[in-house]
Amino acid sequence: MNGRRQVAVTGMGVVSPLGCTLNRVWERLVRGVSGIRPISRFDASAFASRIAGEVVEFDVDAYIPKKEQRRMDPFSHYGMAASKMAVADAGLDFSAMDRRRAGVLVGSGIGGLQVMLDQTRVFLERGPSRFSPFMIPQMITNILSGQIAIEYGLRGPNFAVVSACATATHSIGEAMRLIQYGDADVVLAGGAEAPICELGVGGFCAMRALSTRNDAPTKASRPFDKDRDGFVIAEGAAVLLLEELEHARQRGARIYCELAGYGRTCDAFHITAPDEGGTGAAEAMRLAMDDAGVGPEEVDYINAHGTSTELNDKCETLAIKTALGETQARRVMISSTKSMTGHLLGAAGAFESLVCALAIAHGVVPPTINYETPDPDCDLDYVPNTARETRVRVCLNNSLGFGGHNATLCFRRV
Repeated sequence: MNGRRQVAVTGMGVVSPLGCTLNRVWERLVRGVSGIRPISRFDASAFASRIAGEVVEFDVDAYIPKKEQRRMDPFSHYGMAASKMAVADAGLDFSAMDRRRAGVLVGSGIGGLQVMLDQTRVFLERGPSRFSPFMIPQMITNILSGQIAIEYGLRGPNFAVVSACATATHSIGEAMRLIQYGDADVVLAGGAEAPICELGVGGFCAMRALSTRNDAPTKASRPFDKDRDGFVIAEGAAVLLLEELEHARQRGARIYCELAGYGRTCDAFHITAPDEGGTGAAEAMRLAMDDAGVGPEEVDYINAHGTSTELNDKCETLAIKTALGETQARRVMISSTKSMTGHLLGAAGAFESLVCALAIAHGVVPPTINYETPDPDCDLDYVPNTARETRVRVCLNNSLGFGGHNATLCFRRV
């Protein structure tokens, strides 16, 4: 707290395997609907994992003119659309404010992977003279933040965080800091990812990180379940419009919740595996709670990183026990919405922040679906299979990225 300005969530936008409107996504999350299906984007028959959380209900023409579409990678399509939805949801007219006070931090863990693949094929088949002049700006991860700023004429802080699967959570946390310390009044923050192509799927298959439950796609993502066998790759975007609380109140904005705390650490342990004791993730949670001025006993819900991989789920469970204490860890509700969406990589933390905000606003905690066989190493309340109606005052959102990057956000009811 310390006299810093408070930060409200006043708008949200989403493009996801569960749909591309807030209402539709929330309704499906609460019902426990899976968005995992066989890959249709390319012929995946030779791949060990042939399932994904594909975006299938997205109408890019509704958000981006055709000429501009051709100059963007799909991750930018998703992120631009989610940003426009967030601005509309917030009812914010940028022309009515000083646009030097408005910023953008929308990142991507990988960036323009489809363009990289397409242009590599062009080079191999037709030679170096046939590269697209738009290749580099289509690929680079910061281009989306720039495109959003151009769309609205926003001249405030603008950059892109890249920290693998913690990207969007770091982006939202850093955006909160910009507002708290007076560098901006409004920031669009989140993440976008479009990794479902031969390169993305093939790379993760080579790591043996993906589920191979190809015969039962909707059952494949099963966080904390004893029979989990890897994560399901997914795509999409989510963007939150963060606003200084008094700025939001003065314009009569609808406020979903307050973004009150942020913690970030590094395991300094391994390039892909989490710290076996969960110490880095635990410290990120402690820092977020301290930053928000809340105690472990006040936390009602944790949207876990919960990837459905053997190590992540075990280590995150240990981290929650360490951060909250054994008694509170067993009381708190925990769910992984990746059980329904798959893993949106660099966009995951923004999608899951959106879930936290909606859980507070609606008084419902979405479930962890496909939880069938308890794991002795994962022995907490994962809200199995059925959503739970309950008052949510404070919730945490965890994201853990390759490289040992940990980030936690703390949201609370205003």
